[in-house]
Amino acid sequence: MSHQFHSTVLREYDIRGIIGETLGADDARAIGRSFGTMLREAGGKTVAVGYDGRVSSPMLEHALSEGLTASGCDVVKIGMSATPMLYYAEASSEQIDGGIQITGSHNPANYNGFKMVFQGRPFFGKDILAIGEMAAAGRWADGNGEVSESDILGEYVERLLEAVTGIEGEALADLKVGWDAGNGAAGPALEALAARLPGEHHLLFTDVDGHFPNHHPDPTVEANLADLRALVAEKNLDFGVAFDGDGDRIGAIDGSGRVIWGDQLLMIYAEDVLKTHANATIIADVKASRALFDHVAAHGGQPLMWKTGHSLIKSKMKETGSPLAGEMSGHVFFADTYYGFDDALYAGLRLIAASARLGKSVTELRGAMPDMLNTPEMRFQVDEVRKFPAMAEISERMTTNPGPGVEEVNATDGVRVNTADGWWLLRASNTQDVLVARAESDTEEGLERLIAQIDEQLALSGLERGESVGH
Repeated sequence: MSHQFHSTVLREYDIRGIIGETLGADDARAIGRSFGTMLREAGGKTVAVGYDGRVSSPMLEHALSEGLTASGCDVVKIGMSATPMLYYAEASSEQIDGGIQITGSHNPANYNGFKMVFQGRPFFGKDILAIGEMAAAGRWADGNGEVSESDILGEYVERLLEAVTGIEGEALADLKVGWDAGNGAAGPALEALAARLPGEHHLLFTDVDGHFPNHHPDPTVEANLADLRALVAEKNLDFGVAFDGDGDRIGAIDGSGRVIWGDQLLMIYAEDVLKTHANATIIADVKASRALFDHVAAHGGQPLMWKTGHSLIKSKMKETGSPLAGEMSGHVFFADTYYGFDDALYAGLRLIAASARLGKSVTELRGAMPDMLNTPEMRFQVDEVRKFPAMAEISERMTTNPGPGVEEVNATDGVRVNTADGWWLLRASNTQDVLVARAESDTEEGLERLIAQIDEQLALSGLERGESVGH
């Protein structure tokens, strides 16, 4: 027996495809066989398995579990759950050696996929390629593992609540917060959590529905925050928090309806964390605002700009001992008093905690941030075979002959170029056939000059920006 995956399914950070077209039960079974074999070879045996609220998820869970047990692994099913619940099940138990969450994350309803953790570390890149190679060769361990079920919702919520322990009851009792689960998998945990929190909590769309009838669950797209913004205005709430489809990315708006983007949330979290972790390394991806890196330094931290991608950031955190990291996309990682994985429910509680400890409302904290003019994330189609070579050409040009006015070129992930006007970024997406661009300045004129530099570099490689495409 062997198995060939569709060429688009095995990706840099996860495994993802379109149900009935590029992904189905046979793929899930083969993933189970390969992952199970790799875990057995590494001395592990027990795998936690969870799934999100998509219509196709139970079918994939069944097939995945068959593959895992056929490789001799024992499966602990945690059922329908947010991705951080799966991470929690793996991180908090010495008996569990690996975890797989079936989730399409923030993708359209007909997508699904797998996020994996292997003996406490992220499983990505070469690991995912190894799954394909092992399946193609049919080099699988044989065995007869057992399946059990575990309801961890209660203990997970207890662990989340530790984020606000030690904070004066008064500070929490007066809070009024809106929460939007977007019909994603975080709904049940959010309901259980809100019932335990002091203060006033208004919940939207906690019913899990894989068709996403109210809005698409991607909190980095401002249009998807419209319901939350209306709720905050109508009920005069202090702020609002939104989640993506599997609960590992956070979005937020303040009491006056302003979006608090991923890097701005990190500014608030960093100020709080640096009070107890002086001189700590705080990591953000290359898309983050200069204001964040300046803010970390101003509060005694060591800002570190790193590659985009939740698996890459988690690995860098382990390497540097960083207590806090985050991405523009709303993945936030706390390792100061938590496990270092991305958990939007926990991040929502840490926003409450940071506001209380800093003695300022979320609206005040957002209002104190410098007004930077920046583009949204511009994504444009570039043929898969051209994407990385084009970036290599641009990187080569910018590092060897940057041209007048360029102050610094950072080639950590694509190129991020600093000039007197601000900065611009150009990088290749690891998950799609697109290049991603972003620019930020203090002035409109400066922003125009930065965008012109992006266009100039693209033109030199025979490309143009064109229409921006979605995630």
